[in-house]
Amino acid sequence: MSDTPEYTPAKVWKWEAESGGKFASTNRPIAGATHDNELPVGEHPFQLHSLATPNGVKVTVMFEELLEAGHKGAEYDAWLIDISEGDQFGSGFVEVNPNSKIPALLDRSGDTPQRVFESGAILLYLAEKFGAFLPTDPARRTEALSWLFWQMGSAPYLGGGFGHFYAYAPEKFEYPINRFAMETKRQLDVMDKHLAEHEYFADEYSIADMAIWSWYGQLVLGRLYSAAEFLDVASYKNVMRWAEAIDARPAVTRGRMVNRAFGDDLSMQLRERHDASDFDTKTQDKIGNN
Repeated sequence: MSDTPEYTPAKVWKWEAESGGKFASTNRPIAGATHDNELPVGEHPFQLHSLATPNGVKVTVMFEELLEAGHKGAEYDAWLIDISEGDQFGSGFVEVNPNSKIPALLDRSGDTPQRVFESGAILLYLAEKFGAFLPTDPARRTEALSWLFWQMGSAPYLGGGFGHFYAYAPEKFEYPINRFAMETKRQLDVMDKHLAEHEYFADEYSIADMAIWSWYGQLVLGRLYSAAEFLDVASYKNVMRWAEAIDARPAVTRGRMVNRAFGDDLSMQLRERHDASDFDTKTQDKIGNN
């Protein structure tokens, strides 16, 4: 039995910003800009405005994989969006992503700049633009897109559901933790059964793997919510094999570093990325933590 008084919803919900927990300041029930703030523009065709959350990591991994594969046109500037400071509500950012969520991409390579928002849409846009990391065989392409959209639909249960109530909510409640832990483990089991018969989700490494790894791969590797033991991730042996193989890719290591402004390992923090040499010269352990 719980000593917490039973909650009865009001007839009309009203926003109480102070009740949102650790990340209360990052969300609000209305859209639009709260302040004027023009976005910076670098010299490369692609201007990425992001943060190294799992959704942000998807895109920086994709850029680094494209560059690793020799696509020189994929050079990009990555600008840090500090969601704890409300950068996502600046007028310039809202022009690129009206949903005020990272990541947001502006492609300036053509005559007219093209905005792209939503991490899955950005991955697909880049894959089609460069003809890379999306199978050309129709059946495998369809499989890759199915898994990409599976991730986009499933991750809210992991992040906004399990992660929020297990790690970030101001109080621990058994019911939501159990509810979302069950769903997270069901999703891990879906992955594990598929990966028992496939090296990657669409047989060849693709944007589907990048998207899923950024959430579930990092989860089983112990990088999200400190929940690996709680979820018994080691029991999903095929997921672990897949996650470790992707984690060993140099482009994935670099992608994890970009727009990272948190964590104890300063050598893994490259808050902005404007050149490949930045990985060697501009991580926080080299330039200081200010």
